[in-house]
Amino acid sequence: MSARKEAKEERGAQPAPQQSPQTAVTPVKSRSAKAGRNLPAAIGVGVGFGVLLVLGLIYQPIFVAIAAAAAGLGAWEIGHVLNTRRGYGIPEYLLGGLSGAIVVVSYLFGFTGLGIALAVSLLVLLLSSVLVRADRQVSLGKSLSGSALALLWVPLMLGIAMVYFQTNHGERGVLMILLMAICNDTFGFIAGVNWGKHPMVPKISPKKSWEGLAGSFVGSAVVGAIALAVMGSPWYWAIPLAAVMVVASTAGDLVESVFKRRMGVKDMSNILPGHGGMMDRLDSILFAAAAGCLIFRFIMPL
Repeated sequence: MSARKEAKEERGAQPAPQQSPQTAVTPVKSRSAKAGRNLPAAIGVGVGFGVLLVLGLIYQPIFVAIAAAAAGLGAWEIGHVLNTRRGYGIPEYLLGGLSGAIVVVSYLFGFTGLGIALAVSLLVLLLSSVLVRADRQVSLGKSLSGSALALLWVPLMLGIAMVYFQTNHGERGVLMILLMAICNDTFGFIAGVNWGKHPMVPKISPKKSWEGLAGSFVGSAVVGAIALAVMGSPWYWAIPLAAVMVVASTAGDLVESVFKRRMGVKDMSNILPGHGGMMDRLDSILFAAAAGCLIFRFIMPL
């Protein structure tokens, strides 16, 4: 009896059989994890922005509020990154608030208001930086230069767009620019992924290729020509307009890539789930919006 009992105990003490390699389950990474982004959140944020933009084109104050918020958040991100990574001592929240105000003033008072608002904002930031420097021994030159960079990069570009937006047919021009900007990114991505073999600037943005740039131009030109024809304007305006938009969009994208590489950050912030920061979405739009609005205002009025 004792031998049988010991045999049963030995059998009971044996470890549970391990799963064979054939039946072992390997966890599958979701597409959002593979892409490094929260895909559902990214889609939700994108759809939300799209709805707000459509409403803003119907009711201008909504669009102005969106642009002001984008300018404020974008400028704040630049100041925050410069402060945390390089110790610039920029009054980042004041910078963000002033940037949003510049956009509103530009919409209300045109180019004159834009120029005055920029000058006043720079003066206020200078005085604030002097006070900060007295307490924390922050370099005044670094603080002022960082603030100026943010003002020229974000609220100046969006302010130019707002000056045009409040004119006759301004909504049509802004809609046209947004459509071409979306096509620039979409067709550039498709062409780059499928046919991209010749990098443009591999040290700055390894994924950008000349094939992707060509795709951006073709897509923007085609969609722009259709939109212009629907609006009753010469469709062939889309060719030079697409060229300017693609160059401006690419320049904006590369400028932010250089900035992030030098600062050692992947995203400007994490305020937009699945997207990163506001500047990560505005990078290719800012220069293109300013350039496109200037063209529609002074060269090719709709």
